[in-house]
Amino acid sequence: MGISTIGIPGLILILIITLIVFGPKKLPEIGSAIGQTLSEFKKSANHLIEEPTNQSLQDENKKE
Repeated sequence: MGISTIGIPGLILILIITLIVFGPKKLPEIGSAIGQTLSEFKKSANHLIEEPTNQSLQDENKKE
């Protein structure tokens, strides 16, 4: 039961409920905040993935 099982009708229903709850003026602000959050999360995740790789490369250079 992941997000892939929601489907188009479920997404439309979620968008309609969100529109009713927050109103049309707040939706762009909410979308922007979500986009910025996801962007920061991706940057952090990439940094955590690259850090061990860079550390192992530095260790190999020290051995040479």
